[in-house]
Amino acid sequence: MVKPFDQMPGIIKVVSGYTGGHTENPTYEEVCSETTGHAEAVQITFDPAEFPYVKLLDIFWRQIDPTDPGGQFYDRGSSYRPAIFYSNEKQREEAEASKRALQESGRFDKPIAVEIVPASTFYPAEGYHQDYYKTNPLRYRYYREGSGRDAFIARHWDTREDREKLRGRLTPMQFEVTQNNGTEPPFRNEFWDNHEEGLYVDIVSGEPLFSSLDKYDSGCGWPSFTKPLHEGSIDEKQDVSHGMIRTEVRSREADSHLGHVFPDGPIEAGGLRYCINSASLRFIPVDELEKEGYGKYRKLFDEK
Repeated sequence: MVKPFDQMPGIIKVVSGYTGGHTENPTYEEVCSETTGHAEAVQITFDPAEFPYVKLLDIFWRQIDPTDPGGQFYDRGSSYRPAIFYSNEKQREEAEASKRALQESGRFDKPIAVEIVPASTFYPAEGYHQDYYKTNPLRYRYYREGSGRDAFIARHWDTREDREKLRGRLTPMQFEVTQNNGTEPPFRNEFWDNHEEGLYVDIVSGEPLFSSLDKYDSGCGWPSFTKPLHEGSIDEKQDVSHGMIRTEVRSREADSHLGHVFPDGPIEAGGLRYCINSASLRFIPVDELEKEGYGKYRKLFDEK
């Protein structure tokens, strides 16, 4: 549960640990023995002005099986029970409302079993549990895939209805690129030669992804950037399609296919070239940032 939140804009810190039980300073072995009452949990420090609590909830629901009170996938027992530990009354109300909305959505055919309980003392886990997805990336990936978690998420959050709703609000090219990993024609796309100042956001979710301050003309015919606006806003995955080995770039929040990253960018800017499809982006000019809800990014252009 660390990776879905870690390094996203507005997330200050994500710590693995234990909470909700009756013993002090429990060890991992003690928690796994199911005698402490604790649940394995993550404690998230966030800036609500940049990352609202309701957004935390939305991401949380999309990572778990909320209908299973006995654990999660391979991990069974009360220490793996799904739960939301709220810190104040406003969080409780928003969590309860979010839970009701999910139940009423009909996305799951069983009752939502996630507990919503007051936060108690949180005990950070041992050091080797922190940032596990970074320190053990292959083991993390294989365990996650093997447990059935990824397949469950895809089955319940990328349904035919979800895709049809997206198809209704995206152009055919935008849908093909973001949902089917397509590629638009070079030099015949909206932003490859756009020189206006502003932000490039995910066409699906509106998540800020790139800035014109990092855009340059690479000559490839697609928008090229030296870096993303926020490190945590994108995911990079190995892509072995079309007989090549490349690094695919996807948006973190909406999981939109964006393009690829190559090690042939300007050396003075880090050496990377993020080659991105225009169809995966919406451009917001500097003068419209405030109106579109991205006013906090205006200072980037005022300070240059």
